[in-house]
Amino acid sequence: MRTRTTKPKLPMRTTKISQKLKLFPEESEQPWFEDNEEIEVYNQIAKIPHGMEREEAEMLNKMDRSELSRMTAYCTASLYTPYAFVYPLSPPKQDSDSDRVNKTVRCPEIFLFDYGVVVFWGMSFKEEQRILKLLEPFEEEKLDGADVETEQFHYYYNESYQPRIYNDIITLRHPSNYLIKLTISHAIAQSVKMTLFERLIDDTINETKYIPQVMAESGNIHMSRTAITKKIGQLFIMRINVNLVSNILDTPEIFWSEPALEPLYSAIRGYLEISQRVELLNQRVEVISDLLEMLKDHLNSSHGEQLEWIVIWLIAMEIVVAVITTCLDAFNLSHK
Repeated sequence: MRTRTTKPKLPMRTTKISQKLKLFPEESEQPWFEDNEEIEVYNQIAKIPHGMEREEAEMLNKMDRSELSRMTAYCTASLYTPYAFVYPLSPPKQDSDSDRVNKTVRCPEIFLFDYGVVVFWGMSFKEEQRILKLLEPFEEEKLDGADVETEQFHYYYNESYQPRIYNDIITLRHPSNYLIKLTISHAIAQSVKMTLFERLIDDTINETKYIPQVMAESGNIHMSRTAITKKIGQLFIMRINVNLVSNILDTPEIFWSEPALEPLYSAIRGYLEISQRVELLNQRVEVISDLLEMLKDHLNSSHGEQLEWIVIWLIAMEIVVAVITTCLDAFNLSHK
């Protein structure tokens, strides 16, 4: 992929600055909890009175984000190859009395997605960079540093609040359910991958918007046939990449086997505005497709004009030869 010369500071979603509140759905069942643990995770609780959601969410703005745990997603490559990866920390020790995991120990969590995205929960920036360094041997089509896309959130636990996301701060009820974090990570990983292609589409449009302007002013494209062919190839590759990201944005297969997780996944996608961004992305791809067709038509038209001129010159040369031949025959006849 090409290196971008410019890069906006914010991802292409309004929730980065609009302070949108999204409440997560709650389930009355516990389909994700294992080993019959007694701790309640993500259970149905009494509905929060009308208006309280916003007031509680506003309290999050007063929090010091540096004191909250980080959740960061990185898109570093086109895809990750099969890997065997071991984080250098040992898992939490078990309590000898109850023979269950010590709930006070919160281990960082990493979710790797084969389309080149990794999501970290509960790690510092230095730890994330160390893990990214270890992942480099497994990256295909590694992105340059300027092209790496990131999404950063913060999260904390509060059993008395309905789970939610507001102003990129995620509220969860309990740390033990990794499937909830996996569900959230799926949506955020898709979002950060999509951000990469949004940037590439924008860069492609900015790099090629002069072509219609030149055609409107001069009626012609001042590009060689080779340059036009290269530009057509670049635009076609971009269309292929967008088709690939469309496949990535499909609902993950895990929600076929765990349908109770899908409402949470849909809520996160709604917060990240993925559906609206997909529609906008498709519109921009249509602009590129129109430009691609225009260049093809111009190329075919230029080739047709060249053939016409070749035929005209051949006819002209044939006429000239015929005139010269006729003149020579007439000259010879007049001197006999």
